[in-house]
Amino acid sequence: MRGATRRLVAAAVVTATAATACSSGDAAGGPAPTELRLAIGGESEEGYDPTLGWGRYGNPLFQSTLLTRDADLRVTNDLATGHSVSPDGLVWTVELRADARFSDGRPVTARDVAYTFTTAAKSGGLTDVTVLDEAVAVDDDTVELRLSRPQSTFVNRLVSLGIVPEHAHGPDYARRPVGSGPFVLEQWDEGQQLIVRRNDDYYGAKPAFERVVFVFTGEDASLAAARSGQVDVAALPSSLASTAMPGMELHRVESVDNRGIMFPYPPADGRTDDDGNPVGNDVTSDLAVRRAVNTALDRRALVDGVLDGYGRPATGPVDGLPWYEPATAAPDNDPDAARRLLEEAGWRDTDGDGTRERDGVRAEFSLLYPATDSLRQGLALAAADMLEAVGIAVTPKGESWEVIYTRMHADAVLFGWGSHDPTEMYNLYSSAQAGVESWNPGFYADAEVDAALAAAMAATDADEATRHWREAQRGFGPAADAAWAWLVNLDHTYFVDSCLDVGPVQVEPHGHGWPITWGITGWRWTC
Repeated sequence: MRGATRRLVAAAVVTATAATACSSGDAAGGPAPTELRLAIGGESEEGYDPTLGWGRYGNPLFQSTLLTRDADLRVTNDLATGHSVSPDGLVWTVELRADARFSDGRPVTARDVAYTFTTAAKSGGLTDVTVLDEAVAVDDDTVELRLSRPQSTFVNRLVSLGIVPEHAHGPDYARRPVGSGPFVLEQWDEGQQLIVRRNDDYYGAKPAFERVVFVFTGEDASLAAARSGQVDVAALPSSLASTAMPGMELHRVESVDNRGIMFPYPPADGRTDDDGNPVGNDVTSDLAVRRAVNTALDRRALVDGVLDGYGRPATGPVDGLPWYEPATAAPDNDPDAARRLLEEAGWRDTDGDGTRERDGVRAEFSLLYPATDSLRQGLALAAADMLEAVGIAVTPKGESWEVIYTRMHADAVLFGWGSHDPTEMYNLYSSAQAGVESWNPGFYADAEVDAALAAAMAATDADEATRHWREAQRGFGPAADAAWAWLVNLDHTYFVDSCLDVGPVQVEPHGHGWPITWGITGWRWTC
């Protein structure tokens, strides 16, 4: 059944306001419905201001970006007609298309681009443009972004930072955004729904839908809405992906939305961070223990048992992306090899209680995970069972993020990451980032890895940067320093109306925001 027809036969709609906006078609081939209803995750509570971080995942909807990535993650133009980088990597020159207008009718100019980047750099928001020294409008259609130092990953700021209008960017902008993107915000009922309408003056491919309604529901409510025909797309966890859903089809999307065990790297020698939180762990600081964990874990069993098959074993933080180094993948599911590693390092079960010891230290550690996350709980429990078989005692503990942030330098934590931007790799493994917010929480440090990461960031050539990213992985990966034990990459699972074609998809990043909306301007009804 076509989306609008499924909604008409539903017992109720989510809200009366949305119902008044709903248009209908008939199942026998009437006009295509002009409204789309999506239950694909929570709202942006901070609002929709790109200078504060909105739009880093998926599509900023209301704003355009200078560049974008296609389905194969290749960089292509959006607002830009072209860009170049000076030989020293310090000046990025961007030429703009002349036909782009903001939703209030004003033209998009280089002044707006310069203003956006300058404001984002000053805001301290989630979009990191701290390397920007100044942004200068050379003329109406040309902007120069001048950096304080070369940064190969600065291209991702051009991909992710939506452009805002200087004339309309004020204190209430986050809740009343003006942009040059494919949609315009029509109504926001906080905690319930967001209604957007098509921007008919958009310079790009026009969306097929006059309105899109994002409903903000939890897993159970999203499932009920999908079953009753109240939504056309529903994002649901893998544990619900096998649910029978008449009139809808399961749409699974590969991602680099990974889960992994972060190990505190130095020993516990009394060191603390700037806030007085302890740093170091006498068990996970041992290379043999970290390698043994990586070797003993059966990642395929984690995918099959915890993710119900909706995912892939993870070998590192950037599996399958253009800068991934396949040679860093190490064999797993080999408990005998893990036992040998521990034996050779002096970890032995001398008292017969099943847990190894060395010099009076038991091979045991806590594994923290957010208490409300059932998937991470399942991974933690399964990993603990696998490691018990080789003599390592792991105690999974569900905690609040507030507690985890005070313990993450001293206890192992089951984190989730995954980005289209390799800067994340630098943040997770560079010693310069140790203890900075959630970056490098284990205080991992290796001079050669640091050098490779710094060279990748400073490279002025993309191929050169990739060579250095791969070199760094060979240093911190499971067969080398084994600074993490990466477990799984999730498949993002959606139920989609059988008559809705969502077109090609990207490998999706970590699950914040609405990454599936990357291609929403190409979605079409087929029946």
